[in-house]
Amino acid sequence: MSNKITQTAGRTQLGSFAPMFAHLNDDVLFGEVWNEETLDVKTRCIITVVSLMASGITDSSLGYHLQNAKNNGVTREEIAAIITHATMYVGWPKGWAVFRQAKEIWNETSEAKTEKDAYQNTIFFPIGEENPYGQFFVGRSYLASLSTQQVPIFNVTFEPGCRNNWHVHRAAQGGGQLLICVGGRGWYQEWGKEPVAMTPGTVVNIPANVKHWHGAAADSWFSHLAVEVAGEDASNEWLEPVSDEAYGKLN
Repeated sequence: MSNKITQTAGRTQLGSFAPMFAHLNDDVLFGEVWNEETLDVKTRCIITVVSLMASGITDSSLGYHLQNAKNNGVTREEIAAIITHATMYVGWPKGWAVFRQAKEIWNETSEAKTEKDAYQNTIFFPIGEENPYGQFFVGRSYLASLSTQQVPIFNVTFEPGCRNNWHVHRAAQGGGQLLICVGGRGWYQEWGKEPVAMTPGTVVNIPANVKHWHGAAADSWFSHLAVEVAGEDASNEWLEPVSDEAYGKLN
């Protein structure tokens, strides 16, 4: 095993008051369970973070185990995907609470050589590469895959002024999409309805078979998670661009 976990907090804090608890914490949990060789330490770190998250524990113990995960090789991109995936099962408030601590621990920033680099330093999720569906956008956008198993999740980033065409998520049953703003400022609009401003934390539920568009404000980058909702005979139908005149009225 490449790393060996040791712990003395039990004896330091409770050795004289609760010696059996201190022994179980330091010698059994961290001495034996954490160092059992069936699972590597990185995997155990991930399991522990998700277990604490599911239990709603967001105190200093979570911070310790997030730091431990980073120390044992969990990258910023990996922890973002782990927390996002777990959020689908344990709930949004828990996800946001864990992300607040994770952002402080994985706080690396890269030298901002471009506007894209500078914006990347303000959000937790990777921007990714240029969007392969760019022909259906006005302006430049980027796509990063966060999860392709069970619940497909993507981070979509729009440069200022970029927006996608009107489109429809078709499905015979179920289907649709969930958008969660994670950076910048943007817009969402359904056909025949007033536009909705999106800022970090805004959640938009898009039913299947509803014509809509979404994109950045004219003066701001914009990122949202796109969560694909499973459905029967699901497909995307791309339609006409949002006109400059209609878009201009929003900003």
